[in-house]
Amino acid sequence: MIMASGTIVSRILGFVRAVMLALTIGVTTNAADAFGVANQLPNNVYAIIVGGVLNAVLVPQIVRARSHKDGGKGYIDRLLTLIITMFFGVTVITTACAPLLVSLYTAGWSSNQLALATAFAYWCLPQLFFYGLYSLLGEVLNARSAFGPFMWAPVLNNLVAIAGLGAFIVIFGADPTGFRVVTMWGPGEIALLAGTATLGVAAQAVILFAFWKRIGLKFKLNFGWRGVGLRPAMKAATWTLGMVLITQIGGLVQTIIASQAVSHRETNADPSIAIASVAASSIAWLIFMLPHSIATVSIATASFTKISTHAAAKKFKELKADLGKSIRAILAISALSTAVLMVLAYPISRVFVGEYPSTVALGNVLIAMMFGLIPFSFVFMLQRAFYALEDTKSPFFFTMAQVTLFIAGAITVAFTVQAQWLVAAMALVNSVSITVQAIIAYRVLRKRIGAFEGLKLSGALVSMVLAAALAGGVGLLAMNLFGGLVVTSFALKTVVGAIVSSGVVALIMVGVYAAVLKFLNVPEADTALKAIRGIIRR
Repeated sequence: MIMASGTIVSRILGFVRAVMLALTIGVTTNAADAFGVANQLPNNVYAIIVGGVLNAVLVPQIVRARSHKDGGKGYIDRLLTLIITMFFGVTVITTACAPLLVSLYTAGWSSNQLALATAFAYWCLPQLFFYGLYSLLGEVLNARSAFGPFMWAPVLNNLVAIAGLGAFIVIFGADPTGFRVVTMWGPGEIALLAGTATLGVAAQAVILFAFWKRIGLKFKLNFGWRGVGLRPAMKAATWTLGMVLITQIGGLVQTIIASQAVSHRETNADPSIAIASVAASSIAWLIFMLPHSIATVSIATASFTKISTHAAAKKFKELKADLGKSIRAILAISALSTAVLMVLAYPISRVFVGEYPSTVALGNVLIAMMFGLIPFSFVFMLQRAFYALEDTKSPFFFTMAQVTLFIAGAITVAFTVQAQWLVAAMALVNSVSITVQAIIAYRVLRKRIGAFEGLKLSGALVSMVLAAALAGGVGLLAMNLFGGLVVTSFALKTVVGAIVSSGVVALIMVGVYAAVLKFLNVPEADTALKAIRGIIRR
């Protein structure tokens, strides 16, 4: 609950930040796409260099290092010194290569738009170092079972960014429709928008030092990397790094194809059609990640330390029991979230954009993306099980299958689908490829550790999907009470109407979902109700 509450607060602020960003530079505008590409670059480079490696090796290795005479301090100091040094060097190099990276992730852009994206990138790419520092410090806290700070630190990031956006609106004015063309952006606007985004990431990382001190941890730079047992970590990291690389290849293809839609805006003569591109895809991903971040990441983070401990002790029965319970909880939340966000895709999109065509464009991308939430969260938890078993080879191969399938589908879509449907079609292709990945991952893990006896995962999934489908049907009927999903309806006419209708319909759907699970004797319903009653009593 501590982790989930931190994530909830962070995600609420993230929504506020995204709404303010949309108010500041729009969603289906060229400036929004230029900033979207630039602000995503540090995340992409971070993932390529070390992002997935940290998740795969840090917690299991630190858990094992606690058996050392010094409690693992020497190991932690040396490992963190190595990775921080690497991050600093990579950050300097990638920032210098900003023009090359922007060109790599775009296609069909004008020289002026490339210049704006590059200027944004110079300010955004230093985020890479602070993302690495945040992950390092946070994973060490997680390995010591101090889970809260890692989840609460992004709150500070969002607060800083929101303050920066507020200052931008006050000084330079809001521009949700793209009146400020790319050639009108000056150094002041660029520095304020992108600089405060980077400042937020820096604050998110540095604040974790305070929590280190609180639990008695001290960090000291130690460059004596030889003879401290780093080889197992590096060996485990090899396959994970390969997995991250192929994932980023898929992301690169997705961004390039999505960026092509920008060139069709100037030739689009129909005002009732808005063309989604990179910025719309990023906002849809933010919404998609909301239930995943609140529920799946919180559950998986807490479970990861436990199953890593079981794996180290060769207690595979206990490992399967904890893993199975975590998977069931994740499936229960993901199924409900899928139904709610698909039904409310247009009203939620209306909160971010003002025009009906842009609402439809963003909503369609979100609906297509939501088909992949259940398998995406499922794979996320299964990957942690493989990492706990120090098996980074298997995730590499089932991720390669997913990326290969996605790239083939994305290229097909690029040549066959109209520009207005391009990003939504790619999101649907991604959902299908993730579903295939989930099936492969589950079969490989069962072969490795055996069946999940007594947990009835398949039956639970069928019951949860059925309950979610029934809740979705009731939600659509309830939406008609607010006038449906047409431009003049209460749910889409104003932001307030969108928020009110979304809240009411979501509550109805949650009630229906819980009632159906209770009727089907799914124990997660009783667990949730018991937890809610306990919170109310306290």
